[in-house]
Amino acid sequence: QVQLVESGGGLVQAGGSLRLSCAASRSSSIFSINNMGWYRQAPGMQRELVADISGGGITNYADSVKDRFTISRDIAKNTVSLQMNSLKPEDTAVYYCNAVARNGPTNYIFWGQGTQVTVSS
Repeated sequence: QVQLVESGGGLVQAGGSLRLSCAASRSSSIFSINNMGWYRQAPGMQRELVADISGGGITNYADSVKDRFTISRDIAKNTVSLQMNSLKPEDTAVYYCNAVARNGPTNYIFWGQGTQVTVSS
């Protein structure tokens, strides 16, 4: 199993910045973590990808956050961070850390508990 613990959410005014962090811990050494990323879910909306990053450092962003958010990863520490700048009210959501881990031939998906980000206008 992989446990994901997020931190860094909060309330910020529009135009401000927040940094989210997620620490992954593996209860079994047979899990190797591949992609890590961030998703978000606003009230009444489906969960959507914000950004993800592969083990090789390849990043992928939702169009709505490109040029404002930056995802980064520390492979050695099993952490992933999301620097969010120029925040907008529409960025308000619960943000979830995500990890795709492999155990032999099988991929497993793990989620954090979520952290609230609220952007006031």
